[in-house]
Amino acid sequence: MPPDTTVSPTPVGANPRRWQALFFIALAQLMVVLDGTIVNIALPTAQEDLGISAGDRQWVITAYALAFGGLLLFGGRISDIWGRQRTFILGLVGFAFASALGGAAQNQLMMFGARALQGVFGALLAPAALALLTVMFTDVKERAKAFGVFGAIAGAGAAVGLLLGGVLTEYLDWRWTFYVNVPFAVVAVIGAVLVIREPDEARNRSPLDVPGVLLATLGLVALVYGFSRAEHQGWSETWVIASFVASAVLLIAFVVVESRVEHPLLPLRVLTDRNRGGTYLAFALAVIAMFGLFLFLTLYLQIIREYSPVQTGVAFLPMVVGMIIGSTQIAPRLTPLVAPRYLMGPGLLVASLGMLWLTQLELDSSYATVIMPGQVLLGLGMGTAFMAGMSLATSGVRPTDAGVASAMVNTAQQIGGAVGTALLNTIAASATSGYLAARLQDATTDDAQLQLRLASEVHGYSVAIWWGFGIIATGAVIAFLLINAERGGGRSGAEGEEAGEQPAPVLVH
Repeated sequence: MPPDTTVSPTPVGANPRRWQALFFIALAQLMVVLDGTIVNIALPTAQEDLGISAGDRQWVITAYALAFGGLLLFGGRISDIWGRQRTFILGLVGFAFASALGGAAQNQLMMFGARALQGVFGALLAPAALALLTVMFTDVKERAKAFGVFGAIAGAGAAVGLLLGGVLTEYLDWRWTFYVNVPFAVVAVIGAVLVIREPDEARNRSPLDVPGVLLATLGLVALVYGFSRAEHQGWSETWVIASFVASAVLLIAFVVVESRVEHPLLPLRVLTDRNRGGTYLAFALAVIAMFGLFLFLTLYLQIIREYSPVQTGVAFLPMVVGMIIGSTQIAPRLTPLVAPRYLMGPGLLVASLGMLWLTQLELDSSYATVIMPGQVLLGLGMGTAFMAGMSLATSGVRPTDAGVASAMVNTAQQIGGAVGTALLNTIAASATSGYLAARLQDATTDDAQLQLRLASEVHGYSVAIWWGFGIIATGAVIAFLLINAERGGGRSGAEGEEAGEQPAPVLVH
């Protein structure tokens, strides 16, 4: 895909094969995003095959989440210091090895170890991929197209994972949900060696902030663990409370340290810029709602409507199509013409309307008139907002901070996902229990009690989706109020220059 002839000349030192590089970067991102949901579909079969107890089953998910979420900032800074291409390749090789180890697992300890190792290398790979886009694509129109592709994959990959996981589990074996990462990684490594290059001036030669690494990693691990445990043990459980308290103390100490050291792991200027800070917050809120919806729609389709895993994956395709259209067609065309707030804000509002539509779920809801339209609206809105947000979150940042700024995008998504599954699942369970208790005495037959229990489950999903609607709508308001960047992602007034950042390139007419 050649660059548009109306944009400014390619900067000196830019990779002339950057569009080929985009394919391999996107392939690696797809591999990481798929892994977030593809394993969920295979989990019941893997649990039975490996003899994993019901109490320990959560660690297949939690081991990955703790390593990935805890090490993202470290991985982002490593890519700044060591080089994004090197970090990208190391992440790919390590992720492929860990995936092969998971596919070959013979017991639960081997599986848990493989998942944790996947999280470690995913924390290197994900920020390096986004940082490569940041330093390789600097022209407004080129950047919009590149981030459109990347945003489509980031948004739609989770839903695609449900489909691919169902196909592999049903027609091959659960182990292929791990093995499938290996050919992805091999192709991406070959491409990275051949075509990916980054500007020399983008490297950060500063020493690593070891106290910052320890505080950030432990603080984020405690936060993700607290939410993961709350989903199963409740919010008042001792270890849940202790995890949240420890996380708060560690992250506050992290902010204090970062404000005083000469070469911080996360320069506070990355967060205090109102456009990036607003984008990170809006992202986290959107992901809270989206991950919760994935959970409830999957449960609704498989438990209430008795869809097979493959049918469930196919049922999510309208959302995938909507995200692709929003990310690759709507947002890139409008990015040079309107300010980012007028993409992120309306995009999140459209997504919230999709959530609102899905609150109509009932036992016999029509897929064609309730589920599909809601998914299309959600996909179009999220795709548009994700593309604009990913581009803005890394726009104008110093090249030497590109990795850690990219890591913050992934951190916002990871924390949002942990909060979404724990918080909304708790809300749904509470609503289900209340609905069931209030009507149980009126159900006098076995059939009536079965119908009531199913209706109670659907009521719980609906209440949680109402909360998701409110959360996304709040994200839209934040986008409108906090984000004030100009067209193409340039900072309002002299804001970017005062922060010592590079101004965004402008169109040449």
